[in-house]
Amino acid sequence: MPHDGQDLSPATALMPGLTALVAEALPPVEALLARATECLRALVTVEGKISARALEAEQRAAHGLAWLATYVESLRQMQGWAGRLSEAGAFGEMEGLILQIGCAEYLCQIAGGIPMNQGEVVRPADLGLTAEDLAGLAAPAVTALMGGNTTAARARLVALMRENHGRATFGATGLDEELEMIRDQFRRYADDKIAPRAHDWHLKDELIPMEVIDELAEMGVFGLTIPENLGGLGLSKASMVVVTEELSRGYIGVGSLGTRSEIAAELILCGGTDEQKTKWLPGLASGEILSTAVFTEPNTGSDLGALRTRARRAGDDWQITGNKTWITHAARTHVMTVLARSVDGTTDYRGLSMFLAEKTPGTDDTPFVDPGLSGGEIEVLGYRGMKEYTVNFDGFTVKGENLLGGVEGQGFKQLMQTFESARIQTAARAIGVAQNALEVGMKYAEDRIQFGKPLIAFPRVADKLAMMAVEIMMARQLTYFSAWQKDHDKRCDLEAGMAKLLGARVAWAAADNALQIHGGNGFALEYQISRILCDARILNIFEGAGEIQAQVIARRLLD
Repeated sequence: MPHDGQDLSPATALMPGLTALVAEALPPVEALLARATECLRALVTVEGKISARALEAEQRAAHGLAWLATYVESLRQMQGWAGRLSEAGAFGEMEGLILQIGCAEYLCQIAGGIPMNQGEVVRPADLGLTAEDLAGLAAPAVTALMGGNTTAARARLVALMRENHGRATFGATGLDEELEMIRDQFRRYADDKIAPRAHDWHLKDELIPMEVIDELAEMGVFGLTIPENLGGLGLSKASMVVVTEELSRGYIGVGSLGTRSEIAAELILCGGTDEQKTKWLPGLASGEILSTAVFTEPNTGSDLGALRTRARRAGDDWQITGNKTWITHAARTHVMTVLARSVDGTTDYRGLSMFLAEKTPGTDDTPFVDPGLSGGEIEVLGYRGMKEYTVNFDGFTVKGENLLGGVEGQGFKQLMQTFESARIQTAARAIGVAQNALEVGMKYAEDRIQFGKPLIAFPRVADKLAMMAVEIMMARQLTYFSAWQKDHDKRCDLEAGMAKLLGARVAWAAADNALQIHGGNGFALEYQISRILCDARILNIFEGAGEIQAQVIARRLLD
């Protein structure tokens, strides 16, 4: 039914043969991506090889290519999503509008300029594309779809969203019944136990209470993807995505708790000895062992190959000396996965080793209690529930048996093996934060009366909500596809990177627009949207800053 006098005329009707149009539009944009890849390859090839120096010099074109490829993959996954729903008889009007608006917007941006962030738009010319290269976008299916993001379509989508407010998502996700049951369980938990308390934790800069960690452990969060024979539930990466998404919708800090165990478990599963797997994985799965990842250093940032923290043999054991920073949840954990340089005479990634460094949990007042270990809290804007720390090692002892895999010089390789899962999970966290922003923004827009009617009745407010819902679904489908690839033992570093790249931008846009809907109240600390904005901002920085992520994607496209 129409709301607040909105005129939902027949102009909102879906395009005839919408899913077929999307399928027909894909080849022209795929051809454009292939041409853009050729153009960049020509620019950065020196003596028959891709030159790292040339690629850096052409950074704008390289990152633009990464974004173009991300958009093309997003369109593919939306087409696949629509096809699956159609086969299942679940492709309704809301799903059709999401597909129509999303494809229209991304096709128009491909033709006119893709926003890499709010201040940088990459144009076709930046990629070396000419008018002749863009001629394929004049294909009938493409031009028809480009006209689909209309005021009427967005208004109708928001009207449907209002009718379905309270659903886990706006539009069917396309997941199977088991995954939707998992979603429902964790959505209810987040609504009942997390969302009512999250803002207070944030304002007081408090650690998430141990009772919440214990409850998550009982629900199996820390062992979701650990094999059953090693104490876990043996579930899919897709289940991890759904759980992370819903917990992050309640509070990113809670959604990120599982990331700690996921990183440690993945490291041990991929690179550990049988003895290390038996020793550590059951405890990680049960939540009895809490872990933290200790990689970043003050002067290296994303350049992990340049790490300077040293590990030296001390009899059968190791002693670690150096400084680390931006270590999440470091105080009250039991084990640190520490990346340190152990091979003498090396200055790059080949000299790095990974250690499972046992520690004693600390407290708020005394975060580090072991000899040779010190540090302090880093005060941050958001993402506060686990806290960030500096960690200083001064001859800190690690047992010899805790060198991951028992072999030196494998640390960087071992870490790279975990990046697919880490980026998939970060994308899931981004979707949860974006979903939270949408729900909070929509509720405020319905409740706040201005000039005699709710804010949601004003077209530009409704437009913001519509585009949030559309882009969240696009990021969600890309993330689900990445998880599906991982679950089926397919290489997915490219797709996982794209999901993280897009998800982070979508989360920030959703939070920023939801705050704008709140007006001046959004700037007040008492309103939870102020927290959501701060939490959303970190997503484009950790697990690979957006610029690093785009560079990695571009390099893979050129392989």
